[in-house]
Amino acid sequence: MTSGCKPERDQAASAGEPLVAVEGLVKLYPVRQSARDRLLRVPAREQRAVSGVSFEVMRGEILGLAGGSGSGKTTTARCLTRLVEPDEGTLRFDGRDIRAARGPELRELRRRMPMVFQDPYSSLNPRIRVGAAVLEAGRVHQRPGSDDGRQFVAGLFERVQLSAGLAGRYPRDLSGGQRQRVAIARALAVGPELLIADEAVSALDVSIQVQLLNLFLELRDDLGLSILFIAHQLAVIAEVADRVGIMDSGELVEIGSTQDVFLRPQHSYTQQLLAANPDPQRALAGDAGS
Repeated sequence: MTSGCKPERDQAASAGEPLVAVEGLVKLYPVRQSARDRLLRVPAREQRAVSGVSFEVMRGEILGLAGGSGSGKTTTARCLTRLVEPDEGTLRFDGRDIRAARGPELRELRRRMPMVFQDPYSSLNPRIRVGAAVLEAGRVHQRPGSDDGRQFVAGLFERVQLSAGLAGRYPRDLSGGQRQRVAIARALAVGPELLIADEAVSALDVSIQVQLLNLFLELRDDLGLSILFIAHQLAVIAEVADRVGIMDSGELVEIGSTQDVFLRPQHSYTQQLLAANPDPQRALAGDAGS
């Protein structure tokens, strides 16, 4: 898999400024007790889904979060948007305290960092035409140009490389790749500064994955977007991310430039991941030697 856009990544990362800062993030979930434990009044236990995670996302940067299932990647993203409430830690977006935000302020922060999920079909209303879904997002947030619905939608569809003629179709009428492009267009409709892509290409064929990875790179380069790109596929992360963080059992065990982490891994868990899937190392080593 190759996107052909790697030279721009280092330039974008070096030019960036901090947009998101996470420090000491902790998320706990209660462990379900058995009837016997409740009868004996055994103290309730908690499972740390995220444990002391700290990182920054720079302006104009794509930061990848990689790791196995259950490593805490998605929970970290959901804490960042307050879809689940963090238990400890400091989260800041453009200097504003995310955990302290309430009401309109929280809605505004969420507008500035929408999520794109793995399954676009579940995030799109099957009874609403896809163009109307994109337009609704823009109008709810009173985005410039949304008064002219047809032009607003056509411009966003062009941005994500979809034909404007698809706007009148329902989600069921589109392919998986087309639905994911609609989901990205809907996220762009609200005027974001950070896109959170949670396994956004993992359910797609490899050829469609490459197209969408190139799209994410174009959005970063053309619009100056920051992107938090979550994926379990290391080869995908290697193609798109300026920096990468590796998560294991709720901890961020390693973070650095994509080349440094994948070509010179320091943590044993990163080494195990790459030993099981050496494709990213081969691709990056080839780029370094070219």
